[in-house]
Amino acid sequence: MNFLKKLFLPITLPLKFIQEHFKAMLFVLILFLLFAPQSEKDLQDNNLQEIALVGPIMDATDIVTQIDTATDNDDIKGVLLSVNSPGGAVSPSIEIAYAIKRLHEKKPVIAYAKGTMASGSYYSSIWADEIIANPGSMIGSIGVIMEGADLSGIMQKVGIKTQVVKAGKYKQIGTSDRAWSKFEVKELNKVIQGTYDMFSKDVADARGLDIKKRDSFANAHIFTALQAKEIGLVDSLGVSYDAKKRLIALSGVKSPVWNKEDKFNQFIKKLSASTAVTLQTYFPALVLK
Repeated sequence: MNFLKKLFLPITLPLKFIQEHFKAMLFVLILFLLFAPQSEKDLQDNNLQEIALVGPIMDATDIVTQIDTATDNDDIKGVLLSVNSPGGAVSPSIEIAYAIKRLHEKKPVIAYAKGTMASGSYYSSIWADEIIANPGSMIGSIGVIMEGADLSGIMQKVGIKTQVVKAGKYKQIGTSDRAWSKFEVKELNKVIQGTYDMFSKDVADARGLDIKKRDSFANAHIFTALQAKEIGLVDSLGVSYDAKKRLIALSGVKSPVWNKEDKFNQFIKKLSASTAVTLQTYFPALVLK
């Protein structure tokens, strides 16, 4: 019996190891498939870069870092900003817009509307050399909104009351424990209108539009890609292939090598976008929408 065990030991030992460490081996295999280069081309330094702007814009740190890195990298000859976003908070949208403006001053950049390029994501794209829109995309929504829930009815039913100590007439503005008063709404309108004026003026300046006619291209209108082209919000219609081909032409690259975004980073971005939508539901904020 011992002889037979020793005889089959080269087979039984590996099988036993696989059984005991199957999950760990599977995890390592998944990591390898995610991160291993797929071809020799993947090992080459890329000379063109695609940067994705996806989902609600709540924080611009990562994408601005990507844009600024591409701006300072002399090996990168052009950048494609691939956009599929409904917009988001004002400040991060402006951060992205001005990062694209800095990039545009050094090398060509194409903004491609692959699904939705609206509000803050349109703002982010205005200083690209050209904006190319998928024929099925939605463009525009150049406007500003601030919204919040009035939870006073629910609080009354539950038996919750708010206690406030404040200094300053407007310090409690925008809270959700009561309906907003007329003077608070007037104060918020002042901020929203000022932001809208800035937004629409930047669009007019970047796109060469007449600010006096902003009601035709702004005013939170939503356009199809063709309508947006006719009014001057985009330069041409096309798909991803066309946007990349146009960038190659502008950059003068003879042998284009594109970057490949890390799959794990793509997953994290989608997760972050979903979380941002949930938070937006419960906490009011000034939003380009």
